Amino acid sequence: MTERLYYSDSHMKTFTATVMDCAEGKNGFEIILDRTAFFPEGGGQGADTGILGGVEVLDVHEKDGQVVHYTNRPLTVGDTVSGEINWVQRFQRMQLHSGEHVVSGIIYKLYGFENVGFHMNGFEATFDAGGELNEEQVRLVERMANQVVWENVPVRATFPEPEVLKGLQYRSKLDLTENVRIVEIEGYDRCACCAPHVNCSGEIGQIRLLTHMRHRGGTRMTMVCGAGALQDAVSKYETVATVSASLSVKHHQAVEAVEKLKEEAAQAKYELAQLRKSQALKQLEALEYTDGNLCLFTEDLDADSLRALVNGAMSFCGGIAAAFSKNEKGWKYIMGSNTVDLRAKAKEINAAISGKGGGSSAMIQGSCTAGEKEIEDFFYN
Repeated sequence: MTERLYYSDSHMKTFTATVMDCAEGKNGFEIILDRTAFFPEGGGQGADTGILGGVEVLDVHEKDGQVVHYTNRPLTVGDTVSGEINWVQRFQRMQLHSGEHVVSGIIYKLYGFENVGFHMNGFEATFDAGGELNEEQVRLVERMANQVVWENVPVRATFPEPEVLKGLQYRSKLDLTENVRIVEIEGYDRCACCAPHVNCSGEIGQIRLLTHMRHRGGTRMTMVCGAGALQDAVSKYETVATVSASLSVKHHQAVEAVEKLKEEAAQAKYELAQLRKSQALKQLEALEYTDGNLCLFTEDLDADSLRALVNGAMSFCGGIAAAFSKNEKGWKYIMGSNTVDLRAKAKEINAAISGKGGGSSAMIQGSCTAGEKEIEDFFYN
């Protein structure tokens, strides 16, 4: 059985070991050592990567009780090899995982909600609390979690004896009875966990709860810690700096400037829509009454303006007044009539103009992709 060095020293970066077995598999060469500092995937934390005996460790998993290292090249059975884990990756994951324990422990103490799901993805972690939390509660948890970081309390991992374990209160998703590894953040959390963690809460760095949302009767949150929190802050700072420079304002004025820009854009959009409506309605001035149908074509007209055009055109025809507004996908249309039951005729119309839509007997609306000539041929012939 492989000795798991990460249990006794989560900060071990290099080690030596003897190659016990090496076999080629589907995902590279599968290597088993007599001892290892490489953590296999588990507990929501990804597997370590790194170098082993000069070959690349691509993945690590537990298989039949053994720690299996998947490498890109084989190693010789019996050789003593040196291993070096990707420490930057490992430490970031430890910061994130230990930070999640802090947050989950506080949520449990304050509200009694268990952590019912946990997943790491790069710098971020997603976890689910078993009850609903509002914005105020989430921010309270975040403040308290960072207080734990500042206090720099010890983080210990132990394997309590069965009789000791029976008397312990700890968080766990499983009903465990033996070989249970307990990770304790002194004074704040005690949880069953197989993963490596930091040695003290100060190593976690800043804890940020980025998002929260209702999810299956609980709350789904995303968080960053330490190096991930720094990267998130730098990225957001650069975004604000870019926006501020574009708008020629100071950083703290960026939000106000963006809101002003949105208001101006909305006003410009409204004025453009009114102008297009006015231009479209001018078509009515040139119309003469017809007993048949009437087709009008325009571009980029909103639904209200298109409806106004149809309402005006209905007084100039005894059949169907149809208005079409061109867009990148074809046409959107509205049709009205004082004499034709458009609901009854909608299927025939849509089939002829490659369209879809419907409405009432007096007016229908939808979209179509037929060409202008094809549309006119149907309505005028």
